[in-house]
Amino acid sequence: MLYEKEALRYHNEPRPGKIEVVPTKPCLCQSDLSLAYTPGVAVPCSKIEENPDLAFEYTSKGNLVGVITNGSAVLGLGNIGPLASKPVMEGKGVLFKRFADIDVFDIEINTSDPDEFIRTVKLLEPTFGGINLEDIKAPECFYIEEELTRQMSIPVFHDDQHGSAIISCAALLNACELTGRKMESLKMVINGAGAAAIASVKMYMQLGVKQENIIMLDSKGVIYKGRTEGMTPYKEPFAVDTKMRIIDDAARGADVLIGFSVKDAFTPELLRSMKERPIIFALANPEPEIGYYEARAVRPDAIVATGRSDCPNQVNNVLGFPYIFRGALDIRATAINNEMKVAAVRALAELARDDVPDTVIRAYGGDPVYFGQEYIIPKPLDVRVLLKVAPAVAKAAEESGVARVALPGRASYLQFLEARLGPEREVMRKIIIRAQQGPKRIVLPEGNNPVILRAAYMAFNEGIACPLLLGNEREIRFLASELNISLEGIEILDTKNGPYFEEFSRKLFEKRGRRGWTIAEIHRQLGNRYIYGAMMVNEGLVDGQVHGIGRYYPDAIRPVLQVIPRRPGVSRVSGVYLMILKDKILLFADATVNVHPNSEELAEIAILSAEMAEFFDMKPRIAMLSFSNFGSVPHAEGRRVKAAVQIAQERNPSLVIDGEMQADTAVAEEILTKEYPFNKLGGPANVLIFPDLASGNIACKLLERLGNAKAVGPLLMGINKPFNVLRRETDMENVVNVIAITVVQAQELAKEHIS
Repeated sequence: MLYEKEALRYHNEPRPGKIEVVPTKPCLCQSDLSLAYTPGVAVPCSKIEENPDLAFEYTSKGNLVGVITNGSAVLGLGNIGPLASKPVMEGKGVLFKRFADIDVFDIEINTSDPDEFIRTVKLLEPTFGGINLEDIKAPECFYIEEELTRQMSIPVFHDDQHGSAIISCAALLNACELTGRKMESLKMVINGAGAAAIASVKMYMQLGVKQENIIMLDSKGVIYKGRTEGMTPYKEPFAVDTKMRIIDDAARGADVLIGFSVKDAFTPELLRSMKERPIIFALANPEPEIGYYEARAVRPDAIVATGRSDCPNQVNNVLGFPYIFRGALDIRATAINNEMKVAAVRALAELARDDVPDTVIRAYGGDPVYFGQEYIIPKPLDVRVLLKVAPAVAKAAEESGVARVALPGRASYLQFLEARLGPEREVMRKIIIRAQQGPKRIVLPEGNNPVILRAAYMAFNEGIACPLLLGNEREIRFLASELNISLEGIEILDTKNGPYFEEFSRKLFEKRGRRGWTIAEIHRQLGNRYIYGAMMVNEGLVDGQVHGIGRYYPDAIRPVLQVIPRRPGVSRVSGVYLMILKDKILLFADATVNVHPNSEELAEIAILSAEMAEFFDMKPRIAMLSFSNFGSVPHAEGRRVKAAVQIAQERNPSLVIDGEMQADTAVAEEILTKEYPFNKLGGPANVLIFPDLASGNIACKLLERLGNAKAVGPLLMGINKPFNVLRRETDMENVVNVIAITVVQAQELAKEHIS
């Protein structure tokens, strides 16, 4: 009862329903109105009349999918009609938008006549880039999809059929991989003969399962040759010559048991009769044929999947339709064909074998997730599915001849998709592409840390860097095996037996001997892998270093300052965060190193931050922050910041910088232009220099936690070599990002040396 109230409240508050139409262009003044509607709208109308393909350029057609039903087979609720189905169709729209940034109009058609349904949808073709058919009962759904596919020149996809087929097939491929089976030799039982079951069996056969090895059952029992009761033209091809009549007979000795049927259709006795290490998919929705944990209790050796999100191995259609349509829309496909569906299957299966990001692990409770008995299919909240499936589908569409436009280069297309996920992904994709063009050797002193180990694996596999792990090799390899990742191609160096110990001792003594370090102290310090790694960077044996995940920031940065010199002309090392919000990117400095910098130091931080902004292809507009606006509160603190502005301008006259100013003044254009028209920024600031460590650190943490900003970094500025110190207990994704940034910094440094 409590859940029912919660569900109704979710759909009712703060406004009824789950979707809305949001304009993508401004309509705030008379000129906007004249462009949005009459007379300006006549221009694109005329152009589209001359060339219909321009509808993809001047309207939302190319990113708009119709989710269409007659409500005749909704979830496990049955034929509840079109109006009652609307919450489900709206929900489908939410998933399209959330996972692939595709817009949706949901359309519920009040007819049970298949031909009337077909005619209605066909007439809507000018509106949409694709049609997602949903919750239409069998066998009419087969006829409807076949006719619409034949009659329409945009993709038509019945998700109840093909979504289930694609996701379950990907899971099946991986289950076979884990149990050492071949698709060609599987003995398979399919309980159910509706839309999902029939489409799934066709796909299993496409990928190698032999028809003679498949027993299909419906509510009347085994579908066998000569049976007449309950048969349809769509079931007939799956009738087999057998004396089996019930599921108990069919499941005995079977490798695979898949349910597209009803709750409690599978009994413990049924599962016990199957072969060793059976594959059991109980996919009835919302209640499976047998519960996941009940099935595992009966058959601990089984690989079990259900459609439930509260159990491992969720076979969920949301892993398919958003990304399949994304790929299809992006190359303006005329259809979603078998080649595209198979490409989606293989992409999903391959992704499940990759290391899982921390963001996904956190979203599912924090327990380790890796390819195995309880993880055979990617998690629905894994954003990498978009980057894996959409390109595979688009490529298959192009190769099979149903694409209207050419697929852009892979790197360009991935960057386009990253932008769909938000500005953070777009910014870091650019950095990663730059890193991949010339991977550098990056030392990671915390080689025995699981997050660092996984980040090294990811950076190496993606061609971002050539990681060198410091630490005990046996310990590192054991940990890698526990994490189910390969270290092939990744260097490991045990510093206790390091080949450079004596050389480093001599050079470090030259550097620190007059600062109180005796030979004994030098030897002790070189036992610190941070110091050893820093010496490798200093001596040019590696190109950069990333560390700090296991220590507080002051302890982690100290070895850097003890070994690596500052850049010429720089008085103090400082730090900067890249703060990425939904609609903007900002740099925050210094939020990590300097507690209370004086005016000269603030000016230096501003100049270095401008360089960092240009590194990220940003045109820096620097605001020097304070609690006052341009002398509005006479105070020494305000004068300190104001002096910093003057010093920075003297050192670099081309710098776009102003202050002192309050934080809201810096980022709000209406305040800057109306209240302070004399400002020199020319727009909202994108580089914010904080007056002290406390304010910068507080701002970063609040914006990250309450403003949903993504913080990349911190990144060190003013150091002579590529070196970055992580936040303690940061996640794997941030480590990979920082490694990529360090690689690009090393690339830029190498260019300077050449020039």
